[in-house]
Amino acid sequence: MHKATTVFHAPPSVITSAAVGGKKENEGPYGKYFDKINDDPYFTRETYEEGECQLQKQAVRIALEKAVLKEEDIDVLIGGDLLNQCVGTTYGVRDYNLPFLGIYAACSTMSEGLLLASMLAAGGFADIAMAVTSSHFCTAERQYRMPLNYGGQRPPTAQWTATAAGALAVSPKGSAPYVRGVTIGRIVDMGVTDANNMGAAMAPAAYSTIREFFRDTEMFPSDFDHIVTGDLGKVGSRLLCEMADEDAIDIRSRHLDCGLMIYDSDRQDVHSGGSGCGCAASMLCGYFIPELKSGRLKNILFAATGALLSPTVSQQGESIPSVSHLVWLSSEKGSAEQ
Repeated sequence: MHKATTVFHAPPSVITSAAVGGKKENEGPYGKYFDKINDDPYFTRETYEEGECQLQKQAVRIALEKAVLKEEDIDVLIGGDLLNQCVGTTYGVRDYNLPFLGIYAACSTMSEGLLLASMLAAGGFADIAMAVTSSHFCTAERQYRMPLNYGGQRPPTAQWTATAAGALAVSPKGSAPYVRGVTIGRIVDMGVTDANNMGAAMAPAAYSTIREFFRDTEMFPSDFDHIVTGDLGKVGSRLLCEMADEDAIDIRSRHLDCGLMIYDSDRQDVHSGGSGCGCAASMLCGYFIPELKSGRLKNILFAATGALLSPTVSQQGESIPSVSHLVWLSSEKGSAEQ
């Protein structure tokens, strides 16, 4: 056990995962990896917020069905979203009547949820722990920025909040992929105040956590197929690689960003890329976990990133503190000695 990093002696397994998306996500390069697509942004409900609740409900249900699990098989459900009081989650999963831990880590919510679920499973506190999160373009826009019908101009550094959700379950018993280790991130604030440039605000937090993992484990970027961040976009991804270059840590050839993967920047008007809790969550649950399960990928680091701001403090001129939590996922279980 290091100050921030834990490498598990008995790595738990990700036994199921599910990704749900909207129309725009289906039109992106990874549309075929979603388990369910909803063309209606209201999800047949009356409001966008009710629609986001359906995102989470669907993701949990599909993840359970894929593993032939019942609600009563789950010991704890960990979840959160971007909305005030995390109502997307609490209203979305309330009908499941499961022991519930609500969390808020902005767009890093899935990495925190997976980290906590893995610790509970590896520590013997849960036989099956679930994590879920979501985001919705329409709910996030009117909470963090302006009313949808305002039609304000978005600067080039702005990112598009994904309408998507991801859910997964972790157990001490199971097959690949395995959670080999985790690094708990620190709050990093470099003084960025532009709420339309989240990539610049979050990149230092991502690099802080990735660097700490390598220092704690004495591993190298070359030990991994991919170092996956979410959702730095074009601006943040460039800054992340530049910061790593300054420390002579070469991650450029390994780095992937969920915000740059989920949409086609040439065909879809997303400016700097995608964002939102559901962006990294759906890419992890829909694409990366199946790739690890099949053995096509051996080892990845998943370091989702979150900007911990609110509209109130942003309008007061406060800077944007950020955090990134990291999870080491592998198709190989490793040994207790490692």
